[in-house]
Amino acid sequence: MPLDTRHSTLPAMPALHLLGTGAALSDPHRTTTMLAVSDDASPANTLVVDCGGDVLQRLQACGRSIDEVDGLIVTHAHMDHASGFPLFMEKIWLDGRDRPIPVCGIEPARAQAQRLWDAFAPVHEGWDGIPPIDWRTVPHEHGAPVWTQAPWAVTAAPVDHGDTANVGLRFEHAGGDGVLAYSCDTAPTSSVVDLAQGADVLVHEANGVGDGHSTAAGAAEVAAEAGVDRLLLVHLPPGDKRDALREARQVFPHTDLGAELGTYAW
Repeated sequence: MPLDTRHSTLPAMPALHLLGTGAALSDPHRTTTMLAVSDDASPANTLVVDCGGDVLQRLQACGRSIDEVDGLIVTHAHMDHASGFPLFMEKIWLDGRDRPIPVCGIEPARAQAQRLWDAFAPVHEGWDGIPPIDWRTVPHEHGAPVWTQAPWAVTAAPVDHGDTANVGLRFEHAGGDGVLAYSCDTAPTSSVVDLAQGADVLVHEANGVGDGHSTAAGAAEVAAEAGVDRLLLVHLPPGDKRDALREARQVFPHTDLGAELGTYAW
């Protein structure tokens, strides 16, 4: 079960926040899959992954502040992962941020975010004090460094999302305090097994059968092969998921559906 942060202090470092757990089309209570990692010892070091919706509203709903965000990682160019970028920029500006905001992603993802921001240039070109964007292009290769500033060491690897270039991520916390892996949108693939080796938590998509996607059971097979402690299923389609969860648990018992706005220690 996720930690309930509504009536208690947030957990000790590090923590995972599932800001959204749905596919592009999902249940009424789920928004698009987005996540964040935080460290209460250094709250300004929160990293956010993807912005297919109002990612900063979701971050605030998890008890974190906008000013904590140290960087944004965009995994790929699809609308449900990148289309909220102009709103992200507007909100950090309105919140008073003046320091640069690093935006990291493989070239197609970074370029998509930049096109979206440029599309709103007639609106924001007259705004004073917009935080400079520190565009950082991540190589589309295994073991590519994404973030190296403590307390996070984040690496990426290409995944299988059909014809769309995309990456999964591995987060290692300084001092060996935990490992988190995120598949992003992908069919089951050995690159995610590699990213997730020995992880405390694997966050894996379970959108169902289709080009470049995984079933819940397929995600469970990846978790079992990688030897992770726990599997959380995200990028969930609409409808009843009890049978899919049951099938996944037959393969990997420590499997749960990701809870919308859930916070998990790892």
